[in-house]
Amino acid sequence: MSTDSRVVIWRSAMLGGSETFVRHQGDALTRWTPTYVGATKVESALSRESDLIAYPSRADRNAFLRLRLTGSSPRLRRMLAGYPLIHAHFGGDGWLVSGTAAKLDIPLIVTVHGHDVTRQPASGGAHGLRYRRNLGTVFDRAAAIIAVSDVIKSKAIGWGADPAKIRVHYTGVAIPAFVAAQPQQWDVAFVGRFVEKKGADDLLAALASLGPAKPRAVFIGSGPLLSPMTEYARELGVDATFLGTRTPEEVHRVLTASRIFAAPSRTAADGDTEGLPTTIMEAAALGLPVVATRHSGIPEAVTDGETGLLGAEGDRQALAANIARLLADEPLRERLGAQARAYMTAKFDLASQTRRLEDIYDEVAVSTRA
Repeated sequence: MSTDSRVVIWRSAMLGGSETFVRHQGDALTRWTPTYVGATKVESALSRESDLIAYPSRADRNAFLRLRLTGSSPRLRRMLAGYPLIHAHFGGDGWLVSGTAAKLDIPLIVTVHGHDVTRQPASGGAHGLRYRRNLGTVFDRAAAIIAVSDVIKSKAIGWGADPAKIRVHYTGVAIPAFVAAQPQQWDVAFVGRFVEKKGADDLLAALASLGPAKPRAVFIGSGPLLSPMTEYARELGVDATFLGTRTPEEVHRVLTASRIFAAPSRTAADGDTEGLPTTIMEAAALGLPVVATRHSGIPEAVTDGETGLLGAEGDRQALAANIARLLADEPLRERLGAQARAYMTAKFDLASQTRRLEDIYDEVAVSTRA
């Protein structure tokens, strides 16, 4: 490995409140030292004063526009000069920084997560054409491509990624050494952005179909569909509490006070899909059984009948049946929850997975110097 073990963690919008996976992974590095760099600053619970922002003010709009249109930025070249490695999250963001990386001869690693290799390249018109061209360019320029699941790997290859460059690497989640018992305030917990692919409407309809049982559900997150889903819950008479955006610590507290975790993800009408939702892994790491769908990378983290229960995408009847089954059977909940936590520890532990990521960093750093 190079004696200079600094790595730029690049996310164009630094950093959205739902993107804990970017921050947690970077913070877990031990052999490499992360520097978080973004094009613009997002005010959220995850943003930090130490983040380096290339275009921090309104006066920088034209400079940022130049980067977006041309992939070139003298300012970005000055900021990144001297770093030995760049790790970009999402294909489009990877393209934004790939020209600078190439000019500075800095090896680039790009992680593809989901919509960047599903919905976006399938877009029509000039926008889709330009995105596909840019995605092909970043795939060519990248020294290595990381996919967050086997399904996302196959999608990336389908859009032109070299199979020899791409590998599956699970981001992982922190596994608490001990999970303190909490009074069970909620029956069902949902954490995620309120967008179509998350399937919040499927969950609400499934809960409504359970009738007199009236499970108590808690929803954490924000997004364009939050208001419609809040109204839909009222129309259906579902016992649902919407908490909005919460800090990771608050999410942890809600999950430990819940009986099961629901992730009814589905492919959106525009083709948008998940990669592998971090929230599923976080809930399982706390010992919650997961009720989810056979969607994208979810079956890689949830084994049906062993760590949770799976149904088909959009199958509200199956979703309701799985929720009802777990809520009615405490021994089954405890068994699946314990096995879910053990599976996360064995395969998705953040510390272990980050060591593997650093092995990829080492490999890329050495191979590009050879």
